[in-house]
This record gives sequence, C-alpha cells and structure tokens, in this order.
Amino acid sequence: MNNCDAILIIDDDITFGEILQRALIRRGFKTDVAHNSQEAYTLSEQNDYQRAIIDLKIGAESGLELVDELLLRKPSLHIVMLTGYSSIATAVQAVKKGVIQYLCKPADADEILAAFTDTRETPTIPDQPPSVDRLAWEHIQSVLAAHDGNISATARALGMHRRTLQRKLSKRPVKH
Repeated sequence: MNNCDAILIIDDDITFGEILQRALIRRGFKTDVAHNSQEAYTLSEQNDYQRAIIDLKIGAESGLELVDELLLRKPSLHIVMLTGYSSIATAVQAVKKGVIQYLCKPADADEILAAFTDTRETPTIPDQPPSVDRLAWEHIQSVLAAHDGNISATARALGMHRRTLQRKLSKRPVKH
C-alpha cells in the first residue's frame, strides 16, 4: 500500500474518527473524516480516495447503503467496514456489496491498514460453540437483513412484539 493513498473515514463517533485520522496521518496517509453519508458524498466528489473505512451504523444510517453509493461513484475504491454490532449476516452482506474486509471494533490503525492488504480470510474454528444468546442475535440479524432493515416486518417474521425486537437490537451483541 502506498502511503500517499487518500483514505476516507466515515464514522458517526467523532472521537474515534479523529483518533483514527491522527493515527493514519502519522503513518503518512492523507485522510479525511465524514460523520454522515452527506459529508461522505461531498468529500468523495472533492477528493480522489483509493480507500475508505466505513462504520456499519452511522447514526440512523446504514453503512451498507453508503457502500453501494460510493462503489457506484468509484468502483475501484477499497473499503474496510468496522462495526461494534457484528453478525455473520451483516458480514456476508457487506462482502457481497464489495467490502474487502469486515472488522469488529475496537480496531486500531495497524489492524485496519493490514485489512486493506490481507484480503484472504483464514477461517478458524472456535474452541467453544456459540452460545444460544449469540445464535439468537445472529438469527435476528439475518431476518432483519432479509427484510431490508424493516423492524416491523422483522418482528412479524420472528413472531415477537416490535418493541421487544427494538430492545434486543439496541443492545450490543453477545460475544460468545
């Protein structure tokens, strides 16, 4: 990777975006930060980015929708997606849309830069199978993705009340 590459960071967490930007600048990269999709579109029109780091959830917006639009504007853009709400369903969806790597937060600048160059994923088999709570989280995410993020339709498909689903989605996923 050439250190004169321009990188666009898109994350609604202002502190995280600034810290990551400073870390990348110290490593010799030209870097800009957008905190919503509109800022990202404006910056992408004004600059020629080779790489983008996109958060899965950008406030109320989906980073996956942003991936579609950015790749439509610049198909050669390499994208790494970050998330604090990881699930197999969103990882698969991100890769299908053209994301080269999907990383769980917290991820530091070195991990993110390595993700741009190491696009082969070595599958690992965990020592312990996932917990029932984790499997439930994964299932909810896959049903939500199948219903294009529609909470009401997902709740109906899962046979649960919409508010119950919203409470489950507002919590961080179970680790194991």
